[in-house]
Amino acid sequence: MTMIRTHALSAAALAVGLVAAPAPAFDKPQTTYKVFQFPQDRIPRIDGDFSDWDMVPDSYVVGQDQMTDQDGGHHNPDKTLTIRVKVGWVKGLNRLYFLYEAKDDYWDFSLPGLHNDTFEVVVDADLTGTPLIDVQHQDIWKPEWVGERASRTDPRVPGSLTHWYSHGVQAQNYHIMTPRKDKDWAMAWGSPTWIKDFPFANSAQSYNFKPGQGGTYRLEFYITPFDYAGPEGPERAVESKLRENALIALGWIVIDYDDVRTDRKNGFWSLSSQRPMFALGSDLPLFRLMPVEPQYQPRLEARWSWKVVDMDRRLVAFHDDSVGEATGWHWDFGDGTSSTERHPIHAFAKAGSFVTILDVTGPSGTSRRSKVWDVQLR
Repeated sequence: MTMIRTHALSAAALAVGLVAAPAPAFDKPQTTYKVFQFPQDRIPRIDGDFSDWDMVPDSYVVGQDQMTDQDGGHHNPDKTLTIRVKVGWVKGLNRLYFLYEAKDDYWDFSLPGLHNDTFEVVVDADLTGTPLIDVQHQDIWKPEWVGERASRTDPRVPGSLTHWYSHGVQAQNYHIMTPRKDKDWAMAWGSPTWIKDFPFANSAQSYNFKPGQGGTYRLEFYITPFDYAGPEGPERAVESKLRENALIALGWIVIDYDDVRTDRKNGFWSLSSQRPMFALGSDLPLFRLMPVEPQYQPRLEARWSWKVVDMDRRLVAFHDDSVGEATGWHWDFGDGTSSTERHPIHAFAKAGSFVTILDVTGPSGTSRRSKVWDVQLR
């Protein structure tokens, strides 16, 4: 048998689907962090009232003990900086919600530029593992180009417009100012700067200290991850579909400045063990989009969905989506027929609009879900 190495295969072969591209290896393979699922009737409001997050168990907290000081581990000898992060999502919304809490003895946020204590969030929701910024585009970088004079449109040179148009397209980096004062709440690193604007993102913060002072800072926000977010704006953008139990690549860095006179960082804390996490999606850790915690689930609630399998035959597949422990199902299709299967497939004898009912039973009782004229067949 002839052995073929994946990396030797042509891009054309990959593009037409002759072979599968190798899956990227992400950071901390032994650890999967958790994203809390908010029930749909308890979506957190981005209003500076952080009580919405009280329902999130401490088991979801990602603390500083799980982060690495990439500048050598000697910048926080007195434990003056403490960090706590919670991440949430809502089934049906392609948003990631965050609560960031930090305590520091010196907050640096008086300058108008990038020098600002920072919470830098990176997300690659569809696990592409792609580069985010120019320095990681090694496929078109050659050492001999260093020192050459080149046009900003030269595609060979990191920092050219060609590179810039690819920044943040498949994975996104949010350089969040903590606190923000007289500036935008975040810098979206790359060409799709619109991703940090409402309705794709929103934020609210709370603090009571001045630059150079210590204190506690709290920030809640949401972002929308994208499979494609181009520089042309949201018109052609493709949101990442967040699904229960799916894995996403996600991480963050806390940049701690302690001196406005220089750009020297006093701390560079990363959730990833790899410093280039801010620039390379494959260096991100993995998070799982968790189901709703049992204490926030109804004991039994009938839910169902449907789709047409064959319109000519009026063949419809019904799917039980009930929550809780169900042991029995009874479907009334609205055309005089019924089924006790959990996920029945039913052929309607004639066209029409139907009132379809699912009754479920279980140890905790019964529940019914009726949908009026959802099922419509010609």
